[in-house]
Amino acid sequence: MSSAGAIPLQDTWRRTGVNPWIIALTVTLATFMEVLDTSVANVALPHIAGSLSSGQDESTWILTSYLVSNAIILPLSGWLSTIIGRKRFYMSCVTLFTISSFLCGLAPSLGVLIFFRVLQGIGGGGLQPSEQAILADTFPPAKRGMAFAVYGMAVVLAPAIGPTLGGWITDNFNWRWIFFINIPVGIISLLLTNRLISDPPYLQEQKKRTGFRVDYMGLGLLALGLGALQVVLDKGQRDDWFGSNFIVTMTVISAISLVAVIFWEWFHKDPIIDLHLFKERSFAVGNLLMFMVGFALLSSTVLIPQFLQTLMGYTAQEAGLALMPGGFAILLAMPLVGYLLGHFDARRLLLFGLPVLSLSLFHMTSFDTYIDFRTAATARVFQAIGLAFLFVPINTAAYGSIPKGKNNAASGLINLSRNIGGSVGISVVVTMLARRAQVHQNNLVAHLTPGSPKLEAFLAAAKHLLIGRGSSGYLAAQQARGLVGGMLDQQATMLAYIDCFWLLGVAVLLMIPFVFLMKKVQPGGSIAVH
Repeated sequence: MSSAGAIPLQDTWRRTGVNPWIIALTVTLATFMEVLDTSVANVALPHIAGSLSSGQDESTWILTSYLVSNAIILPLSGWLSTIIGRKRFYMSCVTLFTISSFLCGLAPSLGVLIFFRVLQGIGGGGLQPSEQAILADTFPPAKRGMAFAVYGMAVVLAPAIGPTLGGWITDNFNWRWIFFINIPVGIISLLLTNRLISDPPYLQEQKKRTGFRVDYMGLGLLALGLGALQVVLDKGQRDDWFGSNFIVTMTVISAISLVAVIFWEWFHKDPIIDLHLFKERSFAVGNLLMFMVGFALLSSTVLIPQFLQTLMGYTAQEAGLALMPGGFAILLAMPLVGYLLGHFDARRLLLFGLPVLSLSLFHMTSFDTYIDFRTAATARVFQAIGLAFLFVPINTAAYGSIPKGKNNAASGLINLSRNIGGSVGISVVVTMLARRAQVHQNNLVAHLTPGSPKLEAFLAAAKHLLIGRGSSGYLAAQQARGLVGGMLDQQATMLAYIDCFWLLGVAVLLMIPFVFLMKKVQPGGSIAVH
């Protein structure tokens, strides 16, 4: 867990007369709301796309736009907390998240929905660092681990029930209610925060020392670079990537901005991103691994519900139920991982988690259009076990050589890596799904030669069946050919999904050698979960 440092303010709750566990539950409430909202939208994407007259590839912008805006605000959270006060900043984030959730539910078009999701991501991005700092200042060191465990349970439990809840709401009400449900939770969180939480005195002292200094150039370059990158990732497939002058222009802008921000932040006195942290080999590798975890996790979380709904005919609720056992598997495995970290080097757990995650993705390449519910749910559980052995060990190894005073900066960077990895992963698999489906369709069509005995036999049997159901001879012949075309499209798409799972499995497998570059972490070292 990232903490606020070694500030001796654990007696704050005693002076305010508020039970610290009530404060823990208060900040956990907003965490649950924010994490839940990222997972309930996954199973609703086909419904949102249909309702707003957009394509499946366009609907994923709802996820990626949130991730990028969330990532941009993360490095600024510590600075903003110091400038305007942590409580005020935290309540501002909850307010922005709640209001933008309401506006997302009212969005009349995809473009408007994406804009409000960007605002929602800005609000959500400021919550986690503030919540972790509040817990660190509320509890003494001896009880801090248990407090963060309660916080971590919310982070894990929300994705476990999110897809099922989102599917149930979408099937029984309307997809807009997956955003409206945040409103009462946000209001309750604001009321409790206003009444129970206060800023510790040291923040006032830091504000006086810091003043109102901000790296405007670094912030501008970062926002421009990541924003342009997101436009490239979201619109590249639809605009034929580098066949579009617009995509080429945005790519150049993104590359120049991101390279410039690296040089600017490296030499700036008060950078918003402390790139010098990457001098620590373990932290640099940890960010790479977290990028790939985000890449594999979020892209597969988009692929699986889409596969179950579009090819298998599952409802949104049924697709959510297929994902839910995986969430509970992580929930059950996390305590075991925490126990093992107290007895073994974190790198050993990574060398177990990465192969398991890779094998689970390779196992999904055996999917076909006849798999049952149990097969899909079991595959997700297998994947979840691998993920459980990655999140905490990666953070533990990455933070092992980071000074305590740099925890907030490190938290922003590692969350940035995960979010950008997820955004890139979603865009890659969406593009690959569309392109590979076309390739497989062309290959399959090449085998449908006129006069083929098997094809003619199938068409004759289908025509006979359709005539028996009341169709005329001519109409039955056309319907039979349409049936063949539909089956061909289905199989081509199925093969494209298999290609995507292969790509993810290989990408995760290639990360294993990097674990050996990380420094050894003594068992029982501090644990960081984000």
